[in-house]
Amino acid sequence: MLKVGSWLLQLNKEPQHVLYCPKLNSLVSKLGFSPRVRSDTAEVGRKLALPPLFYTSRFPESKVLASSARRGFHFSAQIAKHIPRRRPCTLTNMQTSFDKPVTVAVIGGTGLYKLDGLSPVAMLDIDTPWGKPSSPITIALTKSGDPVAFISRHGRSHQFSPTGVPAQANIAALKHIGVKAIISFSAVGSLQEEIRPRDFVLVNQVFDRTKGIRPSTYFGDDFVAHAMFGEPFDVKLNAFISEYGHIMEGEFEGKKSTLHTAKPGKDLTVVCMEGPAFSTRAESQFNHRNGFAVINMSVLPEAKLAREAEISYQMICMSTDYDAWRESEEAVTVEQVMAHVKANGHNAERFCEFLLDPLVAKVKAGEIGNDLVDSMKYSVSTAPAGQSEEMKTKLNFLFPGRW
Repeated sequence: MLKVGSWLLQLNKEPQHVLYCPKLNSLVSKLGFSPRVRSDTAEVGRKLALPPLFYTSRFPESKVLASSARRGFHFSAQIAKHIPRRRPCTLTNMQTSFDKPVTVAVIGGTGLYKLDGLSPVAMLDIDTPWGKPSSPITIALTKSGDPVAFISRHGRSHQFSPTGVPAQANIAALKHIGVKAIISFSAVGSLQEEIRPRDFVLVNQVFDRTKGIRPSTYFGDDFVAHAMFGEPFDVKLNAFISEYGHIMEGEFEGKKSTLHTAKPGKDLTVVCMEGPAFSTRAESQFNHRNGFAVINMSVLPEAKLAREAEISYQMICMSTDYDAWRESEEAVTVEQVMAHVKANGHNAERFCEFLLDPLVAKVKAGEIGNDLVDSMKYSVSTAPAGQSEEMKTKLNFLFPGRW
């Protein structure tokens, strides 16, 4: 495999950030492909210049690096020079503060504020006791005029690896501006035959395969707390999103793209691996045999921190491949990969278009986002006399005046 520079955006278990301006009609990155049979690199470069996509900054995974020999994929830096490159769009005349509560947030990729019907009004640069978030927070107005927040998980230039994402700061910043409900998007590998590329999965359980090196709590020594995490996703938010499966469009291999939801007695579990390397075939087959649904590198500690911050949280997983467990998997072409990118982006756009206004209304009405209020107050084990003043100061950022 040819070595490429650090600018090469790998197709990954995490949806990669591609700096992109919808009006420029081009992907903006030094990204290269070289199929099994070498073809003209300029032609491949032209194929990568797609029409505008909603989810343009989230470049979904394809297990190419994990199984390049099997799938016949290689990366070539030479192709990068044929891909049109532009500077990312910048928003001018944006407010740097916003004085109204923002109750709903989306965690995803750069460019989400370019959704039809979403009008960006502010860009917030927030400092938290846990550092800066991975990106500024964009505040945009929905069609009904309600504000929603957006944050880019890996940063606007994909400068944060899955392990290095400042999840504590991301969730703390959203909590600080009043967020009560979060919808998070993530590209995933499918671990089951029925979950096809371009399908979405509304997971309801998590299996942790990270290595314990990601900061995963706001509490600690001298201020010990144990959050309830038996149901890692908000049940009401999950049920609300599940009603919108009918809005999905497109198909894969003759079958309509589907939103998979959990059934009684059958959970849909997302495995969170540490990364950045992909699964071995043995690991992937282990996950498959255990009945897990999908795998990514993003859901933890994001979901745990949202629980500690008393925020309703649900991840929508977007399937783009079958991970490494299918020994019969055929080689993937550039056209197929880019088609999955476009299809998943289109459906992610539709979900946000249809979900955000009614979700804000439900949060305002107290139907979603209130079940966790004060839950951490009763999860603290350390007696007041033993509680760290430094920890109290930090926690005051999340829960003003509570401790």
